[in-house]
Amino acid sequence: MSKPVKDLITKEYKKVYGDIDNACVVSVIGLDAIATNKLRGELRQKNVRLQVIKNSMARRAFTGTTLEPLSNALDGPCALVTGGESVIDVAKVLVDLQKNYPQIELKMGMLDGDPDLIYVDQLAKMKNREELLAELAMLISSPARRLAGCLGSPGGLICGCLKAISDKQGSAEAA
Repeated sequence: MSKPVKDLITKEYKKVYGDIDNACVVSVIGLDAIATNKLRGELRQKNVRLQVIKNSMARRAFTGTTLEPLSNALDGPCALVTGGESVIDVAKVLVDLQKNYPQIELKMGMLDGDPDLIYVDQLAKMKNREELLAELAMLISSPARRLAGCLGSPGGLICGCLKAISDKQGSAEAA
């Protein structure tokens, strides 16, 4: 490949992946053309994009960007998987699809520009944004529920006592 062609591909990688800080690296080398097409279609339905990349050009394109640490995971034939709500959702999709396509080799992922790379399997076990927000809402509302229970409990006892007294007076008046 000539140097001008390599520069064009590198510029394209920089343009496409320059602003991204979440990505997973996988290898799809064992898939035939039909399986690859099906895989890409399933990923597209989930708003996830898979692109086979040339490692040396991707390393040059990632230099100076948030994806630069991901260059260390580019070993052998690689594809970059991006999209979805977060990289955790992408990792969960990839782990689910690996059941149908066992030839996919899951490598590493990058979470929010963190220079520490994480295995895709471990990323899939993490909680995504929606799950974290739901857990946070539960934790915030838990003390308020306890407080309401504590305040309501004595009030309920007093109401029960007043009702018993009124029932007792009502039955005494009726007799």
